Amino acid sequence: MSMSFKSTNEILGGFTLWPRNFTVANYTEIFTNPVWYTGYINSIIYVSLNTVISLLAALPAAYAFSRYRFLGDKHLFFWLLTNRMAPPAVFALPFLQLYSAVGLFDTHIAVALAHTLFNIPLAVWILEGFMSSVPKELDETAYVDGYPFWKFFIKIFLPTIAAGIGVAAFFCFMFSWVELLLAKTLTSVAAKPIAATMTRTASSSGYELGLLAAAGSLTLIPGAIVIYFVRNYIARGFALGRV
Repeated sequence: MSMSFKSTNEILGGFTLWPRNFTVANYTEIFTNPVWYTGYINSIIYVSLNTVISLLAALPAAYAFSRYRFLGDKHLFFWLLTNRMAPPAVFALPFLQLYSAVGLFDTHIAVALAHTLFNIPLAVWILEGFMSSVPKELDETAYVDGYPFWKFFIKIFLPTIAAGIGVAAFFCFMFSWVELLLAKTLTSVAAKPIAATMTRTASSSGYELGLLAAAGSLTLIPGAIVIYFVRNYIARGFALGRV
């Protein structure tokens, strides 16, 4: 944060805790240069898409794993988690070729879908733990009272596991927000994220350190906002032992 209010020359001139010549030129550059502020907009768009898609896919899957027993269910659950363990570099080239072939390269949905490969298994694992802690008698009581499944699931069951949804949304958002390799590989201009923009701060005179520090400081804001709204859910997740 201190570096973001310094010029690059002052940063290279020596360490100081506070700026000698306070300047907001770095932030002015970010908010006035379309290359910079569109990077933030692009990142927020595909991160939000990814979080919504991941949760919509993970909720019914987690419910099935928590409520039903079928042949190979534990093996399928473990296989799902192994996708989360794979490094993103393994999928970068296949995704690039696939999206180029179907016309999705350099779009927000391309990055959002690529990140679901890692976020859906994590969300399923988190949500399954919260759902398993809810007694099955709740489902049976709702059916006896005449609730159709969709109405029971939305109006009764989801509010019961609101903490789990908040925790899953937090981790999906944060992984997609900080991930660089797939976001940079699958975008070029129209959907280029802020992480890719920050890697292009080099010039003939070296790296623009003040500008890079300002951009880095601004990337903390979305994560801080998400943490503020889900902080209680995260605490409950730790208490329940699933996080």
